[in-house]
Amino acid sequence: MGNVQPVIDLSEELYLSLSVAGLTKDRIAVESRKPLAMKCFKDKILSLGRASELSGLSKWDFIDYLSENGIPLVDYDEYELDREFKTAEAIGKRLSK
Repeated sequence: MGNVQPVIDLSEELYLSLSVAGLTKDRIAVESRKPLAMKCFKDKILSLGRASELSGLSKWDFIDYLSENGIPLVDYDEYELDREFKTAEAIGKRLSK
């Protein structure tokens, strides 16, 4: 499969403001991938691996980026957490026999 290049539509005035700050078209594209990847991971749209791929960061650097932005790597809801505890308890009982 080939690559798809999404486009961010900016007004010329906004682009000029960004370019004065040193943000080229390429830099804007690179920098906008990270927050999009973070949102997609947080909203459970993408897995950790796919989100790190979207961000352009290594998996470890993306984990650091998530941490810097207060996004947990594992985010269980109450039902999932209860199920995990019950599984751990059942395993513990089997191991202690």
